[in-house]
Amino acid sequence: MNTHVAGAAGAMFLVGTLAAVSGVIEDYPVYGGQAVRYALAAVVMLAVARARGLGHVRLRPRQWGLLVAIALTGLLLFNLCVVEANRAAGPALPGIVLGTVPLALALVGPIFTGARPSPRVVAAGLVVAAGATLATGAGSGNLPGLLWSLGALVCELCFSLLALPLLPLIGPLRLSAWTAALSVPFLLVTGLVLDGRDMLRAPTAAEAGGLAYLALVVTTVAFFLWYRSLPHLGPDRAGLFAGVVPVGALATAALLGVAVPSAADLAGAALVISGIALGLRSPSPRPPARSAQRARTAQRARSPRPARPAAAPRAASAASREGSTR
Repeated sequence: MNTHVAGAAGAMFLVGTLAAVSGVIEDYPVYGGQAVRYALAAVVMLAVARARGLGHVRLRPRQWGLLVAIALTGLLLFNLCVVEANRAAGPALPGIVLGTVPLALALVGPIFTGARPSPRVVAAGLVVAAGATLATGAGSGNLPGLLWSLGALVCELCFSLLALPLLPLIGPLRLSAWTAALSVPFLLVTGLVLDGRDMLRAPTAAEAGGLAYLALVVTTVAFFLWYRSLPHLGPDRAGLFAGVVPVGALATAALLGVAVPSAADLAGAALVISGIALGLRSPSPRPPARSAQRARTAQRARSPRPARPAAAPRAASAASREGSTR
């Protein structure tokens, strides 16, 4: 558990550090830059998978569909929604809406996996969301900005929830690599439509460093850590660590001397940490009553039955019929 807690926290902290390099690449075409980022990350992760001896896995069409859906929603459309929300309302509104990811995953995650939301984890999600909002800043917004921000929230949920059925089959490394690779053509087409020939250009030395950081740290390392921890913590508990993103941004800005955290920033970080601690203390979500009954029935069906006396053939036959119809 401690390894996966550290992995989820580390993944979201690293995602938060991208705020420190965003200024370096702000003049580089957005979608072309994202395509370069994910292409480089995919190459690195595929090379690591090959070096580790992870062979090819034959996927069914539905599983390929899930991979494409993650690439479209979690990578392409998420970036599109965040960019458009920033243009419409500034960075504060999407930051606030995305700060509700812990609460959203606490509610939706267990339902998605067939369990019941834990009241304590939901309460913890509220605390984390409040802390993330406080650390992000209240800001102001408008309807288009709100709608784009809500779109980004849905895409962020898809990034985690759609991965759950695939992780037992292909593991976190291949899942991260394949979704990154699949997103590249989508990003290139989007960049061609929106930016035309200007979607790609030779980066400056600073921009190349920023893109390399996004590819190797924020994508390769953070994606792997997140997908490795997600199935072990569950989407509701893992989602609490999304509140670490603004904390990572604040810590990086302070470390680089870009900004000094305010009292509200520190209070928000404290709320995030408190909410995560509260959520991790809760028991695992319980399955619904029907699912639990089906599980008990299946367990009884799998367990060996004691031999019955030959003198009671009718009783044995009735018991056999009853067991086969449950």
